[in-house]
Amino acid sequence: MATTTEQVQAICAEQPSAELTFPFGLEIAVYKVRGKIFALVPVDAETPSVSLKAVPEHAEQLRAEHPEITPGWHLNKRHWITLDLSGDLPATMVEDLVGNSYDRVIAGMPKARRPLA
Repeated sequence: MATTTEQVQAICAEQPSAELTFPFGLEIAVYKVRGKIFALVPVDAETPSVSLKAVPEHAEQLRAEHPEITPGWHLNKRHWITLDLSGDLPATMVEDLVGNSYDRVIAGMPKARRPLA
């Protein structure tokens, strides 16, 4: 069963200290933690999707194994992936990838800036 845009936004919002912003206009929901982006969700897009940070090697593997996962749309193709939510990606995988993106952003922060879980 496909994951909806609303479900992805709920997963993003559940992350500790997650903040919903619209810096690129109301068409793109941007989720940040401590000012750093971890997810971009097009609102009302014809094809529901989410763009997430990923470890480059993991991103390559995911793209090779899942046609619904492509290089990040309008983002650094090495560090970002875009998930087509209308495909067959399991909901648990989508949830894990959102969590991985959040964790990747947190890992790049100085310890003093990291949110408490």
